[in-house]
Amino acid sequence: MISKEREAQILRLFHAEKWRVGTIATQLGVHHTTVQRVLAQHGVARSAVAPRPSVADPFLPFIVATLTDYPRLCASRMFDMVRERGYPGGPDHFRRVVARVRPRPPAEAFLRLRTLPGEQAQADWGHFGKLTIGSAARTLWCFVMVLAWSRQVFLRFYLNAAMPSFLRGHADAFEFFGGVPRVVLYDNLKSAVLERIGDAIRFHPTLLELSAHYRFEPRPVARARGNEKGRVERAIRYIRDNFFAARAYVDLDDLNAQALAWATGLAADRRWAEDTSRRVRDAFEEEKPRLLELPAEPFPTDERVEVEIGKTPYARFDLNDYSVPHDCVRRTLVAVASLGTVRLLDADCVVATHPRSWDRGRQIEDPAHVRALVDAKAKARQHRGVDRLAHAAPSATRFLTRAAEAGANLGNLTARLLATLDAVGSADLEAAIAEAVAKGAISVGAVRQILDRTRATRGLPPAVVPRFASHRRVADVVVHPHSLSMYDRIRPELSDESS
Repeated sequence: MISKEREAQILRLFHAEKWRVGTIATQLGVHHTTVQRVLAQHGVARSAVAPRPSVADPFLPFIVATLTDYPRLCASRMFDMVRERGYPGGPDHFRRVVARVRPRPPAEAFLRLRTLPGEQAQADWGHFGKLTIGSAARTLWCFVMVLAWSRQVFLRFYLNAAMPSFLRGHADAFEFFGGVPRVVLYDNLKSAVLERIGDAIRFHPTLLELSAHYRFEPRPVARARGNEKGRVERAIRYIRDNFFAARAYVDLDDLNAQALAWATGLAADRRWAEDTSRRVRDAFEEEKPRLLELPAEPFPTDERVEVEIGKTPYARFDLNDYSVPHDCVRRTLVAVASLGTVRLLDADCVVATHPRSWDRGRQIEDPAHVRALVDAKAKARQHRGVDRLAHAAPSATRFLTRAAEAGANLGNLTARLLATLDAVGSADLEAAIAEAVAKGAISVGAVRQILDRTRATRGLPPAVVPRFASHRRVADVVVHPHSLSMYDRIRPELSDESS
């Protein structure tokens, strides 16, 4: 952009002084296309400007004819075509030539869409980067629903945009609004529209079940008509700029708690677009009684997936392994997952319940499943101990490998390290084993010496490790003390002789 004074100077030099475009551009320090634009805006025809000749001029008829037939043909492909026909110029100048002569669709005007209170809501997903949980990088998605009349915003973050999260977003949004709008507008999401041919639309059957439960009408917007759901598009941009930018949060629950406070606070206190003297909060309170009543029970939103149980009693679900009873191996179970819990079902019977992990490659175990397997299969005890030790203290794998190379008794080492694990915990044991491996001291005594030293620096007493804690057959034996006088009754003559 140039100033009005500079525009007036360009016009004076062109009309009064009869300067050429190139002379004006050189003397005023502006580009010649800027001079041409100013003259064109003030009614000077391009033929009167006498533009400089261009190496693309001989190819203009071919370029215009090709773009007339293929108006969306990219400039790079057009450049290859004219270069084969002898064009000597470079690609940058050629792109500007193509941009100047490319036919443009006529500008379209849009009516401002207005709705009645409680009539319509608009829903969509927004992508907000990645969230790292342990060793997993999960995609962070935000489900956004906006009431079209009051502009009240609901937002909730999820770690995927799959159908279960889509359903949870609706159920949470309707609960937040305290009612259900009569129509919900969508973009052409796969969670909403499976197929679309002209005006024929095939909705996702699960979305139809959801709409029947809450008694609203799902309605997709026309293709390439983002203006029809502009309220949710602007809401996502508003969330991105005014809520999420530079936001610090601990985890997903903390982020959603902050999002709820923002939606009921700052976002609700912004000015209402229909009447700037009012707030969105006031308009929402007026719209809320017009919403449809919530059903007695929320729509079930748990994810259901069939899982195959192999030789080991673990069910693989969402990148993690969840333990099941050992008698469930070689069978097909159903994993039913909410945001916080994973249940494993055999028909209608729940065989296992675990907290859900959003990490990857984790083993989530129920100690009862492990104990039952050990009791049923005693031969698996040593392997189970090594596996438990490796998960609790990853450095134990290197420790046991070095011990095996030295010919040590791995069963005894594993049992004593497991007893130490029960006494001090996984964090302290991992640090001690790692230090012992680094120093080349491959013995349980060295590990316990390191533990005693580190505990002493923290003001803690040495850890008490029962000698037979890892041997269940010995540890479970109950010893009843008795009086030593019974030995006197065995050999009474010894007592007399000694006296």
